[in-house]
Amino acid sequence: MLEWAFLTNHSLVLSLISKHPRITGLELSREIGVTERTIRRIIVDLENAGYITKSKEGRCLRYRINPELSLRYESHKEIAIGNLLEILG
Repeated sequence: MLEWAFLTNHSLVLSLISKHPRITGLELSREIGVTERTIRRIIVDLENAGYITKSKEGRCLRYRINPELSLRYESHKEIAIGNLLEILG
C-alpha cells in the first residue's frame, strides 16, 4: 500500500529550489524519489505558471522563485507561495 504525503512533488521541488537555487534535475530526482523526467515536467509546469524562472550561470542553471504568486487552490488564493516556502524552512 502506498503512503500518502502532505506535500506534492511540485511543492517539494519548489522547496528544494528555494533552499538550493543551483540544484540539478538529477539531485532533485534523487532527493524526492522520482525520475529525472518527472522533475523536468514539474520544472516546465512551474516555469509555465510563472512560479520559477531559469537563467544560465556558466554551465549550470540558477532558479529563481516568484514568491508573490498565490497558491493554486481556490480556497487558498490569498496565500503567497513565498509564505508557504518560509513555513517549510
